[in-house]
Amino acid sequence: MPTKVLTDRALNRALLHRQLLLDRTALNVVDAVEHLVGMQAQAPNAPYLGLWSRLAAFTVEDLSTAITERTVVRSSLMRGTIHLVSAADCVALHPLTRIIFERSVRAAPGLPAGAALDEVLAEAAGLLADQPRSLAELRRLLAESRPDQDPEGMGRAARYLLPLVHVPPKGLWGQTGQARMTTVRAWLGRDVEPHGDRAAMLRRYLAGYGPASAKDVQTWSGLAGWRDVFAGLDLRTFRDERGAELFDLPDAALPDPDTPAPVRLLPEYDNCLRSHTDRLRVMAAESRAALFATKNDAPMPAFLVDGFVRGTWRLRQDRRTATVVIQPFAPLTKRHAAAVVGEAERLLAFVAPEGRDTHVLVE
Repeated sequence: MPTKVLTDRALNRALLHRQLLLDRTALNVVDAVEHLVGMQAQAPNAPYLGLWSRLAAFTVEDLSTAITERTVVRSSLMRGTIHLVSAADCVALHPLTRIIFERSVRAAPGLPAGAALDEVLAEAAGLLADQPRSLAELRRLLAESRPDQDPEGMGRAARYLLPLVHVPPKGLWGQTGQARMTTVRAWLGRDVEPHGDRAAMLRRYLAGYGPASAKDVQTWSGLAGWRDVFAGLDLRTFRDERGAELFDLPDAALPDPDTPAPVRLLPEYDNCLRSHTDRLRVMAAESRAALFATKNDAPMPAFLVDGFVRGTWRLRQDRRTATVVIQPFAPLTKRHAAAVVGEAERLLAFVAPEGRDTHVLVE
């Protein structure tokens, strides 16, 4: 029997469904973050906006409380970037993603060699477990005890080779300041798992992002060598419109391609837009070029119309006003424009302090 071909629109609806973007869900924060296998979080406010787009009754306090109570944490994981993950996923994913950091750190200058590296890591772990510290503070303390070693190299080794978390107030809504880190054990009271489970990671990726190719999971995770993992699982196979082989869980839902998709405003770095090699399931090639035409591959926040990226948005605030500025890539129909404005107004109700004048501007 020929392999079934899934159109871009069919893949779009599957992705939106699994990303909780077709209908806002009643899941709590921890369950939602675990379903998404983490949320990219180097922009600290981005996970708040991402959860607001997905959860039916979400407040800023819901996520802030989860962070302060340590049921979710910010840690460097997939793709070598900071992610917001559950405490359980933090200890489970670290052993899988450590190789990403080992590759980059070992290629950098100034890394302590041999036994000296183990000694530096042990000392750094003790310093960070004693109290959360900034990278600059850690480098200074290591340099004081090891003046013959390169402070930059020691700090880099500690930052990327130790399992660390970024502690609040960084990551709390609207908070600024220097990032401070401590060890996973000190913050969560338990060590990371001794071995990672790639098969479990792949199944969870497919549950949140599938159907997908081997290259897709590599793009999402930053890890190579997935072919054997795919081969060891009982999976359905499909083709996309360009002939790429796609894999999926046997019982995962594939919504009707004509399922209505509401307007959604997504934050910068949302994993829905970054977790496939071929992103035609959620944005046209020209949209991708416009969205990522920024320094350091740092995209603007994007909005979806009928499930696909149709433009960018940004929030402007001062002491008196808060404005969402909508910038479509092409003119919107009156119906779509009204839906985008309506969703922007709901966003303003979520982010703007009481008493502040709010506006939506379509440019």
